[in-house]
Parts: sequence; C-alpha cells; structure tokens
Amino acid sequence: MSGTEEAVPGPAGVPPVPSHVVEEPLLPLWRAVHDRLSSGRPVRSVTLRGLDETAQAALADLLGLTAYPGPRTTVRMDRLDAALAPLGVDGRTVAESVVGPLGDRAAERARAAMERSELWSWLEAHPVVAHQPALSEWVARVRTDGIPRDGAERLRRRLAQALEILALLPLADSRPLPALAAEVTGDPHALDGTGALPSLVLRALATLRDAPFPQDARGRRDLWAGFGVDCDSHSTSVLVLGLRPEGDGPLATTLRVWAGAGRAASVTLDQLSDAMEMRVPGPVVHVVENPSVLAIAQRRLGEHCPPLVCGSGWPNSAVVALLHRLAQAGVELRYHGDFDGEGLRIAAHLMARTGAVPWRMGTQDYLDAVEDGVAGSDPGRMSPVPWDAELAGTIAERGVAVPEERVADLLIDDLATMVDR
Repeated sequence: MSGTEEAVPGPAGVPPVPSHVVEEPLLPLWRAVHDRLSSGRPVRSVTLRGLDETAQAALADLLGLTAYPGPRTTVRMDRLDAALAPLGVDGRTVAESVVGPLGDRAAERARAAMERSELWSWLEAHPVVAHQPALSEWVARVRTDGIPRDGAERLRRRLAQALEILALLPLADSRPLPALAAEVTGDPHALDGTGALPSLVLRALATLRDAPFPQDARGRRDLWAGFGVDCDSHSTSVLVLGLRPEGDGPLATTLRVWAGAGRAASVTLDQLSDAMEMRVPGPVVHVVENPSVLAIAQRRLGEHCPPLVCGSGWPNSAVVALLHRLAQAGVELRYHGDFDGEGLRIAAHLMARTGAVPWRMGTQDYLDAVEDGVAGSDPGRMSPVPWDAELAGTIAERGVAVPEERVADLLIDDLATMVDR
C-alpha cells in the first residue's frame, strides 16, 4: 500500500482495505468470494461469470496476469491471497469489508436440521398424540407439509396451542369458539376461518373422525360442533340407565326416579351444569358406544341395571361432562365400543379425555367374538390404540368388524354380575 493511497475502513475487527482493491470493477469478485466463504466449507477457488472488459482488466491488474482472463474465469484463493499479501490483507478480509460479515450456511443448515428433528420428536411423543394414536396420521401430514417460512419455532408454538385445544375437546361445557380461542391463545379470533392454527386443529379433528377436511364455513362449524364447540346446551345430551346419584338436587332426584322405574333417561348439558358433583353408590360405571346396547340392558335388567352410560358414537360435550364428574367422584369408568377402525378411535379418544379403562376391548375379546361366528362388515381404516398393541393389527388382518351389538349379551352378563354382588 502506498503512503498516499486511501484505505477503506472495514467492519469492526477487519483491517482497512486499499481503496483501489474495492473499486466497482472488482465487486463481482468480492461478492463471489463472500458467497463461497459463507458456505461454511473449505474454499479453494471461485468462479466468475459475465465479466465485462473493465472487470477483466481490473482482475488482471490485481492478479498480475499478462492477458485478460475472459468473461468466465476461475480464481484460486491461494493466488488471490498471494496477490493481496503485500497490501496486508487477504481475500476473506476484503470480502468482509465490501459485503459484510461472513455467514456459515453449513452450520445454519445443521442447526435447522436439528430444530426440525427436535420438533418432530417432540410432536410424535406428545401426550395428546400418544393417548390417541389415530393422530399419528395427522402428525405425518404436518411433517409432509414441512416447516413454513416463519420457521420451526413458530410452528412449534402453533402446534403446542393446537395440542392444548385438542386436549380440551370435546368440551365438557358449552363454550363458543371465540371463548375457547381466548382461553388457549388470549385472542378470541385465533380460531376463526382457515388460518394456520384453526387449520391444524380442524385437520386433527377430521383425522380423528376419519372424515375429509371441511371445505366451507358450514363444514367447519359442523366439525367444531361435533367436539362440543359452540353447541346448544339444551339439545346436547347423554343417555343413561340405572344411574342413581346421591343428593337432593333436581337432576339427582329425577335420575333416581327413572332408575327405579327401570327406564333410561336423557341428560342435557344444561342440566349437568347445575350438578357439579356426581356421586353414585358403587365404584364402577360402565360405558357403551351404542344406544341399542343400552336398550338391551334395559330389557334384561330393568330397574336392577347398574349404572350405564351411552356415548352414542363420538362423545359429545354432555357425555364428557358426565363422565368427568363421575371420575372426579372416584368412580372407575369401563368402556366398550365397536371393534372397527372408527370404534377404536372413539374408544381411544374417550379414554384419553375421561380416564376410562377398556372393558372387553382386547385382542382376545375380539378373537373370541370372531371365532364364535360373530362377524361384521369391513372394519375400515385402522389406527393403533394405546391399551393393546396387537388389537388394531389383528382386526386389520382378519378384515372383519365386530359391532358392539353382536357381543351385547356378554356385556349384559357383566352388568348382571355387578347386580349380584
């Protein structure tokens, strides 16, 4: 560097660079060097393309070439550093001075890969997913969609909110969608429409029900309503038989009357809202999926039927509210449903939400039913269940569904045994 030549100051910690080295014709060189060094990998050379004659002349002067290098040329980093050494700088120093601090794309890619791996591991192991294995299909879809532009951390926050909402559904009380959104996110409009968060939740709910993703506002409302959101507390109800709650409140009194008469009763969510406690004699309440099974129990056992609750397919808010109150009173809930794909998903969902345990819902129970000639239709799409690792695979292998009604006599025999105690 001559004593009169101006030096261009670089960023903090970067030595000043002679001004002629950073003039316009050489900018393509320094941008290319900066880009290659920011790869995070060793760099031996850089390739320049589209150089005009002015840029070729500047590069020839810098490197001490006897001829122009041409519009496309490769510059070795060791030769570039040797040409810059008398000036007290090297290619890295000049590139940082001209373009800015170097990046490390290799490290950034490794960090992003680690974030993705940690995200998917967290999602797959989340308790909500573990308790409802049918959601593994939803997890696979989320993975296929990949990381959005706003990054893995924001996706994780959205997924955490979606899982928090899924853990609450179906709701045990009557709340409109804005109230649910405000409770979980603090924003009453966070679940409106088809934004990222509501789409995540709705896709999970559709997966649980093995239903298509809703394509319009009505479909979205219907799917939300199916899990107790924005429902009518007077029309949402649960069917019971033989339920004799303690206490002198109107619901307890009415249910004892119907149980004594050997008749089923329909309890609305509105009625349950006034009965925060549900204490019943005896340690066990049985739960079935289908109203026809409850009807058989009524015919056979009548007024002697022990407490029996019917979920009527996918449990609504009234079902969950009643079972929550029973569980809180220390009652053990035993659940039975259909041996098919949807039946297992319903069972896993209800058990996860209420703490119920399986009742004649194991692999051997299924095989006994099939071997006894009790057969049904195609079981449909199967999902694994947390209480029996072999059950879903066995049903899929046999290819035969066993509706709950076909084993109703066995279930009623169990209830009769409870009466005899």
